Amino acid sequence: MDAAGDGGLGAPQAPGAAPGASSPADAAALSGETEAVASEPRPGSAWLGRRLEELPTPALAVAEATARRNAERMRERCRALGVRLRPHVKTHKTLEGAALATGGTRRGIAVSTLAEARFFAAAGFDDILYAYPVPGARLRECAALARRLRAFQVLLDSPAGLALLRRRPLGPGKRWLAWLKLDCGNGRAGVQPSDPGALELARAIAEEAPDEVTLVGVYAHCGDTYRCGSVPEIQAVARATTTAVLDFVATLRQAGVPCPEASIGSTPSCSHPVPEMARLTELHPGNYIFYDLQQTLLGCCRPEDVALRVLTRVVGHYPRRNQLLVDCGWTALSLHGQGQLPTGFAAVEGHPELRLVGLTQEHGQLEPAAGPLDFGRFPVGTVLALIPFHACATAAMHPVYYVHAEGKVVALWHPVRGW
Repeated sequence: MDAAGDGGLGAPQAPGAAPGASSPADAAALSGETEAVASEPRPGSAWLGRRLEELPTPALAVAEATARRNAERMRERCRALGVRLRPHVKTHKTLEGAALATGGTRRGIAVSTLAEARFFAAAGFDDILYAYPVPGARLRECAALARRLRAFQVLLDSPAGLALLRRRPLGPGKRWLAWLKLDCGNGRAGVQPSDPGALELARAIAEEAPDEVTLVGVYAHCGDTYRCGSVPEIQAVARATTTAVLDFVATLRQAGVPCPEASIGSTPSCSHPVPEMARLTELHPGNYIFYDLQQTLLGCCRPEDVALRVLTRVVGHYPRRNQLLVDCGWTALSLHGQGQLPTGFAAVEGHPELRLVGLTQEHGQLEPAAGPLDFGRFPVGTVLALIPFHACATAAMHPVYYVHAEGKVVALWHPVRGW
């Protein structure tokens, strides 16, 4: 277990109110999450200073020094390229993780949910990109944030999305800040840059109602890097995505459509950037603060760069099945990874001979890769550390992260939850 570290992170504190709401409707849209930030109890404070093996299990442990190092390396990559880093906070969803990722500036983040947007806005982050096609059913909440913050930004990938914004103007002195979402091979949201409708949509965003909507730039997610099998393949996808985005920006400018910004991102593409990415204006990776076994298998990080462990205890011996039972089920660990790891759903740190072959809601089953299990090595009560395949999905299961240094808990991170 990586217990290296240099102490606490000096977590920023969220303010207790939602200042700046410009109308009663805005205040109503913002108040729920803001009140939660101010009044929710903070579980786990009694565990500060305790050793990891004393924690109640299952528990999510974050190696402070590793997370800090991962954040610093990504900031340095972006500095070397000459581009801005807009860290995506969807993996950790914490103020402390965002402070690390932004170098303490609290500026320029991407979020996946409006719950995240409200949470970070309440803590003073004022440049937030909601990296999701703008949802009509949640437009009132988006408008409240857009009126309140210096820069709350949304994604558009259809004329219908633009029409939604046009039907809810923000009022004097405020415009919707919209990015055009491009699909450059990921196959999820976005318009393909080769589609003639993409240029028409960009022009409409920029010109249809300039007092109501501004085209900030174009945004693409290199999610197809997760289908790669090597670093050269990842870099080929990053290069192709960058080229597609920049060619589209050039087409816009030749057509007289202003497009100031160009952004791509994914942890694989940004962990091994290609020189062409220096022509972009910003990058938006997210998983890299924690990394995981998936990123290790892709070649994006070394095993020692994975900051997360799920601590679990042996709760039973079953010689007839040649198995150990542990107190970690799928409510504490991502189901991703089965079929992709020789060790099952996760890896057991320090015990490559063990396989996590079964997960039910609150139970996990461990067995040896071969031969009889030596039960004497794993008495009931033994604490084991599981290295997750997918950090984002695993972190989403836990209400508190135990941040540690030199084997002791030095801080507690409390993620925002919900949508």
